Amino acid sequence: MSKKVVIIGGGIAGLSAGIYSAMNGFETEIIEMHDVAGGQCTAWDRKGYRFDYCLHWLVGTSKGAFHEIWKETNVINNETEIIDHKIHSRILDNDGNEFIIYSNIDRWEKYLIELAPEDEASIKQMCKDMRKSALLEPFALAPELRSPWDYIRILPQMMPVFNVIRKFGRMTCQEYFDKLNFKSQKIKSVFFSLYGNRDFSALAFIFMLGWFNQKNAGYIKGGSFPLAQRMVEKFEKLGGKLSYKKRVEKIIVENNVVKGVLLTDGTTIQADFVISAADGYSTIFRMLDAKYMSKEIDFAYKNWELFTPIVQVSFGVKKDIPSEFPIIINITKGLTIGKTMLDNGYSVMNYAYDSTMAPEGKTTIVLRFDSPWKLWENMDATAYKAEKLQIKKDATVCLEKIYPGITEYIEVIDVATPKTDVKYTGVKDGAYEGFMPSKDNMMKSLKMQLPGLQNFYMAGQWLFPGGGLPPSAQTGKWTVQLICKKEKKPFVSNK
Repeated sequence: MSKKVVIIGGGIAGLSAGIYSAMNGFETEIIEMHDVAGGQCTAWDRKGYRFDYCLHWLVGTSKGAFHEIWKETNVINNETEIIDHKIHSRILDNDGNEFIIYSNIDRWEKYLIELAPEDEASIKQMCKDMRKSALLEPFALAPELRSPWDYIRILPQMMPVFNVIRKFGRMTCQEYFDKLNFKSQKIKSVFFSLYGNRDFSALAFIFMLGWFNQKNAGYIKGGSFPLAQRMVEKFEKLGGKLSYKKRVEKIIVENNVVKGVLLTDGTTIQADFVISAADGYSTIFRMLDAKYMSKEIDFAYKNWELFTPIVQVSFGVKKDIPSEFPIIINITKGLTIGKTMLDNGYSVMNYAYDSTMAPEGKTTIVLRFDSPWKLWENMDATAYKAEKLQIKKDATVCLEKIYPGITEYIEVIDVATPKTDVKYTGVKDGAYEGFMPSKDNMMKSLKMQLPGLQNFYMAGQWLFPGGGLPPSAQTGKWTVQLICKKEKKPFVSNK
């Protein structure tokens, strides 16, 4: 009889692990707390409009190890339509001045030099660093399975990006911008407003356009919901079982060997292997009672900064609102929406380029802003309802500034808060992408296995600062590679 793998969490990491587990002949069951799979990669419908919570672009849409995963898990198939935007984003400052970030680095370099000819040398150096970062290729094999030859083999083509990592790996964005010594006040204002007011890794900024420049970070038409559902279809076609509206209370351990899981309803599910693709904190500190800790894990959860949670205000507009800018970022300081002071401004995503997001002749537009968890953590039901009403009013005013006259055409407004995210995914403090990438952790990761615990593996974005869908799916694949090695059977990645 085949051995059983139980996977906690039906997000992208859990679905990936489930697909590869079933593909390799294991009896596989995913336990998902929500009534739909996808985790953070989700969307919902309101009066014919679809409001997407996740997907703006996806690294690996054309090539590389991530691309192979997307094909193997049915995220990308022959029917998938990929849109490569020419413009990454449009930035608006306090005075309504415009700043464009182009997806093509050559085009952006030309634009920046025209904007600030006095900074030509600095601009060319920054763009040169970004071009080198495009050479970075993810590994197909889990770290524990790589040989020295795997690292030696990639050295020649990876040397330029290694030099970038060596020079800037321990640098914040602010330190990087200071080193470039921009003279243009406009460039300094935009860059420092977006990335310079926190301990944000310079490497994260440098890597930003590398994938886009290669047309390897496109938008998948349809967005998050059908993406996740294609993975569900693949998983169930392979014979996997997906159990919805169930939550794991404890991971069952006997003599330091995982034996299964205990659900909140008292049900026990036996397993030969358990993979947790759920919230990292909940897994380690609640399901395992913090009994299997390493110094690295303890330090990370005590010291690494989390992503500030977001509020998403989604608008259904009964009018066609075309836009050449998929994302507009307003960096105006001093604004408030509800009780939140917008230290980092707000972003507006116009989905006019995706016909599946709204009825014909109508438009879905989403406004997002950071909102600290402490504001929401202890908010009672009455205050919560009042806050959502105020957010609707304030966010509509912000949208009107970008699209004058739009207010009269708004027929649906939906507000999702950090409490919404926690309710449906269990994520710690609403940190939708886990640990913020900083100069101290950008090149670090947490191990998929916990010290002293056998037949248990971690998957998902809590292993990598910066999070995101690609590393989530990648760790799902890696966990099954490790299980196959333990079982002394060849790993299959296509079936």
